[in-house]
Amino acid sequence: MTDAQHPAQKFDALLVLSFGGPEGNEEVVPFLENVTRGRGIPRERLEVVGKHYYHFDGVSPINGLNREIIHNVEGELKKRGHNLPVYFGNRNWHPFGTATAEKMAEEGIRNVAVFATSAWGGYSACRQYDEDIAAMRQHLADKGLPEIEFTKIRQFYDHPKFIAEMVDAVAEAWQRIPAEKMDSARMLFTAHSVPNAHDNVGGADGDKNLYSRQVAEASRLVAERAGISDYDLVWQSRSGNPKTPWLEPDIVDHTTAIHDRDGVDAVVVCPIGFISDHMEVIWDLDSELQAAADEMGVQVERARTAGPSQRFAAMIVDLVEELEQRQPWETSGNVTVQGCTTNGAPCAAGCCDIRAH
Repeated sequence: MTDAQHPAQKFDALLVLSFGGPEGNEEVVPFLENVTRGRGIPRERLEVVGKHYYHFDGVSPINGLNREIIHNVEGELKKRGHNLPVYFGNRNWHPFGTATAEKMAEEGIRNVAVFATSAWGGYSACRQYDEDIAAMRQHLADKGLPEIEFTKIRQFYDHPKFIAEMVDAVAEAWQRIPAEKMDSARMLFTAHSVPNAHDNVGGADGDKNLYSRQVAEASRLVAERAGISDYDLVWQSRSGNPKTPWLEPDIVDHTTAIHDRDGVDAVVVCPIGFISDHMEVIWDLDSELQAAADEMGVQVERARTAGPSQRFAAMIVDLVEELEQRQPWETSGNVTVQGCTTNGAPCAAGCCDIRAH
């Protein structure tokens, strides 16, 4: 790593930056309006789209899960002797990142490490968080508040602690498959699908399809360490115009296909693309996939996610220390890792930006 990629500095706060989610039925449509802003989707359609939130009284688990991560990180920081306050901000719902930036500025914070709750590259998984940081910076300027230097921590899809946690989660799930189904069981790794056009962007040096290649590499690393040689990578949670090509195959379609074609009657599902059991996990996997599998008589054992674990909290603190102390990046994969970015640099111009491709 170059000095530009590893700026030596002392942070005075850590910001956990995430997607956000509603916490009541009355918040569902306003939240979805924020998510879909600029697409011209009528309110009536958003009411339909929000049905899975209403199934849980309008409460997405994501904010609570992020607060749990923050609690664990605060404990890890204290254990290591760091006096580093941790703040929480979102793109699409309260607490908004702009409001959190305003609070930090008023409290004298000037140099912030930003942990985005996505392990991956690509536009929606990485570049949009850069845009969130730019919006926070602009908000402070518009309010006449002091500038804050934000450094977004690098992607961590192949960090040894993340991989190790997912290996343990997969092993636990496999143990729940009965012996009589072992021979016909299949391992499925799943992540959020994106439009092909969003995946067909890259990082530095024109490194294309960064998101899907990182997901594939993380799946390989976990499978290899868990002793699994036969597995499939599938995708989930697609939305929008059905004519727009997205990453495939869909997890429900694929589970149906391998049941019908190969007689698979049990699947272990690892949500490798998600760090917590938020809506795309508890609805798309634990509800929709489970319902389809029940109709076919297919047993589904879903592996837990890494986010709530102490190991994951330790990884976050490792990443902060790595950045502060100019330590070599801990990586275990063979696909590019991008970051860290300070106020938009040193990532290449247009990195993972669909508008630049």
